[in-house]
Order: sequence, then C-alpha cells, then structure tokens
Amino acid sequence: MKINWNYIKGFLLITLVLFLFGFTNYRNEQQKIATVKVKFEEGENLFMSYEMVNKLLIQNEGEVTNKTKSLIDLNSLEKQVLSHPMVENATAYITVDGQLRISVKQRTPIGRISTGNDSYYIDKQGEFMPLSENYSARVPIVTGISTPENIDDLYELLSFITNDNFLHKQIVGVQLAGKDEFILATRVGNHKIDFGNLEGKKTKFKNLKAFYSFTMKNKTIENYKQISLKYNNQVVATKKD
Repeated sequence: MKINWNYIKGFLLITLVLFLFGFTNYRNEQQKIATVKVKFEEGENLFMSYEMVNKLLIQNEGEVTNKTKSLIDLNSLEKQVLSHPMVENATAYITVDGQLRISVKQRTPIGRISTGNDSYYIDKQGEFMPLSENYSARVPIVTGISTPENIDDLYELLSFITNDNFLHKQIVGVQLAGKDEFILATRVGNHKIDFGNLEGKKTKFKNLKAFYSFTMKNKTIENYKQISLKYNNQVVATKKD
C-alpha cells in the first residue's frame, strides 16, 4: 500500500500548530499582571482620583498585581468601577505585556442641586451624582427643590442651557418658583429672570439672547435689575431705581 506522505505531513503540521497555539495560550494565561493603568476619558473634570479607582478594583478581588491573567475577571472589575456613582462607563482589558488597563468615563454634571441639608449634582443622563472633594464643576446652582419632583422639567431646562454656548456661560443659577416655573440668575448684570414654565422655551431663550445682544452693544445691560419672559413672545425688563 502506498503511503501518502503529504497527508501525514499535513497532519503533523496541523498537530504542531495546535500544540504551539495551546502552549502559547497557556503561557499567556499564566502571565502575571505587572501593572495597573487607569485612564480617564473625555474631559477635565477629574471628580475621581486614580487612587479611588484602584480601591474599587481591589474591593472584592484583592490586589490584582502579580495575579495570573487566568484569575482576572474583567467583567467583575468593570462592574466594581461602574458601581461608583461618579462613573458613567468603564472598560477593562489586559495587554499582551501584562498591563491591566481600566478606561473610565466620568459622569458630566449639568447642574448642582442645593437643598439646604444636602447638595449633589444632576448629570447629562438625568442621574444624581455626589459632590467630589477633588473637583467642583462650574454648573448652575439649583435651589427650591426639596424632593426629586420636577426633576424632569429641571433636567430639560438644564440640558437646553448646557447645549447652548451663550446660555451655558451666562446662566449661573436656577430656582424652582412654584410648581412648574423657574427663575434664572445670570452672570453678566446679575439679573433675576422670571422664566415661567418651559412652554415655548426656545422662543423665550431666543428673545433673551436678542435682548442681551442689544443691551450689551449699547452698554445698557447694567441698567436693568429684573427680566421677565413669562409673557407671550415678550421680554419685559425692569430698570434699576
């Protein structure tokens, strides 16, 4: 019987490749974690420190350095970091040279709610987040809210302000006045703006920006103490005494 050496060579080659793959994979799994590197994504708001993230990583798993790759549960590590109220997203992975890398995206606050007894942020997702000892965000201070009620309207208003470059710089305070109405505090002129409810908010803000553009141009902005946007398609400004 004629032996087909090509088949035998092919079989041996496949066996060798599988052996080498398995051996390499085994050695890779047995490689120990050398270092842990934390990267904060997007933005300069470092509400969290690198030490805070490292503490989260070792809460349940213990120290991760010097552990073999096969003992590292990346999914569990991500969940531990995500459990922190200042974290919006977290991704963990291990590099070929044995580095455990954690990419952390922090929440982005759009307002700071002050109740008198407590103070906390509301973020761009409409979620609450605590204040940080490391960084204080420059966002409008919200007063007049003692319970989570009216949060939907507040979130809608703060989101609109945040996404408008002029309003984001100008509006420094938001007060809930009555059930559904708001009073805004400004940076330039230190005005109190009686905004009313959110009905027609786009037109109200458009009229407000036109008013500021006009009064800043002729340098009369400081002559007014209060502005009302409650009335339909009107800006009613009260001069100082």
